[in-house]
Amino acid sequence: MVSEILQQSHLVDGEAEVNLQKQGNELPSQILNGRHGKSGSDRSSVRPSLDYNCGDDNTGIASYRDVPSSVNIDIQPDTLRKKARQQREMTFQDMCNNLDIFEDDDEDDDDDSDWEPLHKLREIMKWFCTNCTMANLDVAVHCDSCGEHRESGILKHGFFAPSFLHESTLLEAELETRTDKGMVSQVSTFNSSTAIGFDERMLLHSEVEMKSHPHPERPDRLRAIAASLATAGIFPGRCYPIPAREITKEELEMVHSAENIQAVEVSSNVISCYFTPDTYANKHSAQAARLAAGLCADLASEVFSGRAKNGFALVRPPGHHAGVKQAMGFCLHNNAAVSALAAQAAGAKKVLIVDWDVHHGNGTQEIFEQNKSVLYISLHRHEFGRFYPGTGAADEVGTMGAEGYCVNVPWSQSGVGDNDYIFAFKQVVLPIASAFAPDLTIISAGFDAARGDPLGMCDVTPAGYAQMTYLLNIVSGGKLLVILEGGYNLRSISSSATAVIKVLLGESPGCDLDDPLPSRAGMKTVLDVLAIQKNFWPVLESSFSQLQSQYEIYTTQRRKPRKKRGRGVVPPLCWRWSRKRLLYHLLKGQLRVRGKGF
Repeated sequence: MVSEILQQSHLVDGEAEVNLQKQGNELPSQILNGRHGKSGSDRSSVRPSLDYNCGDDNTGIASYRDVPSSVNIDIQPDTLRKKARQQREMTFQDMCNNLDIFEDDDEDDDDDSDWEPLHKLREIMKWFCTNCTMANLDVAVHCDSCGEHRESGILKHGFFAPSFLHESTLLEAELETRTDKGMVSQVSTFNSSTAIGFDERMLLHSEVEMKSHPHPERPDRLRAIAASLATAGIFPGRCYPIPAREITKEELEMVHSAENIQAVEVSSNVISCYFTPDTYANKHSAQAARLAAGLCADLASEVFSGRAKNGFALVRPPGHHAGVKQAMGFCLHNNAAVSALAAQAAGAKKVLIVDWDVHHGNGTQEIFEQNKSVLYISLHRHEFGRFYPGTGAADEVGTMGAEGYCVNVPWSQSGVGDNDYIFAFKQVVLPIASAFAPDLTIISAGFDAARGDPLGMCDVTPAGYAQMTYLLNIVSGGKLLVILEGGYNLRSISSSATAVIKVLLGESPGCDLDDPLPSRAGMKTVLDVLAIQKNFWPVLESSFSQLQSQYEIYTTQRRKPRKKRGRGVVPPLCWRWSRKRLLYHLLKGQLRVRGKGF
């Protein structure tokens, strides 16, 4: 069974690719045919995925752009159709990208010639952005996607390093001095209240062979956050580290099946393997996963016992997609689940997990969907099941007597920002969390809903994350543990993580959205969630009635009355397509041309 899970060394059919953006003329899209997985008791059944084109919101781009038209990339349609037929499972990055799906044919062939264009592109596009991993032509100095300089200093100074201009000698010296001061101003464990879990051995978990594009879940994610904290004098400095240890097999068995644990363990005996086409492992990955889970478990115990006021787990690989039996979505072991059970072993009766990663934590939901002692609340892009992993609809509320202990806030589109998240917190998260009264709060803190993230395509700012942390800090008497999940833009993830840790240290979040005005789609999502969850949490009843009235007024005010137009002069129809088209529209009373018109 283990040998079927591990896919040795080579690129498997359907390998997820993070696509090259904003590079000019559009070339043919990659083709994958996949399916969504489900969590819980219904995980064995899958729902076919027919179309992942997200429309005009640009939530994901599968085409390669900005390649000169003179470049000859030969892609055979027959070969592409063969690749589509071979694909067995839609992967993490595929769901975030718009991928055209071609009809299958009856031929079977293991030919990998359709990957040849990617190799040709690599010969042309000479460098990948350190910040967002997007590909750029050799002549470019700044990344065409995020503006990061080709010789970015973000891994050395974090988000403090300049992005649009190459750092000058003066600025370099200033940042060096700032970093040195931060290193010197260390405080003792007894004077600090915030614990940090970090171990450099987790940086060894990486993809051995880079495919056509760097993998977004990469060691640089931790390096950028660590550099930002050091430059700001926060860690080392104002926070203290806890000693790292590897989680034991007995602790993992409380969360995962023996099959999952053995599969991850066996990966340490090979140079490179894949649990799913986008979830890699090398010989160091199993240890990194054990270290991450061990640090999270110990942090939960430290915070609950009062030895630390709160904590931040700077760990990888992430964990919230890892379910009982399977590693998936870049995740090997479920760190949040391990932490919750460690806190309960230390005496906590009720634990709250709030997951604000842009992807639904299907693994965490599966593990606790029948458990009334752990309340799981997730805010994520869902788009009616079209966004990875396809789970997390509002009507997924828990099973087997634990209905209401899974709360999903599924955004229906990309671009969701601070106002929508804070609004959902005040209308859904905080009322339910207060009624639940947890002994410990755990945040699955993915920062891929942050502004600029290439996978999330949302608009949450560091101030927004700081405000959400501040609101959750009072739920369980300040006993709060933040665990790093996703986040693939280094500036976004490092600035957001720094803002969150500053709140843990007692600083003000910097902004207070007392009465956030959500988008229309965001308000509709929250209203749908309240309509379902009020059946399990009576405290939501008044909020639902009030919001329903507000929504009706809100939608009425946004409707613009149509102006009645007189017949006027009827111009010849041919004018619409000729040089007289402006006159045509003026005579028709259409001062503004709508749609694609002409």
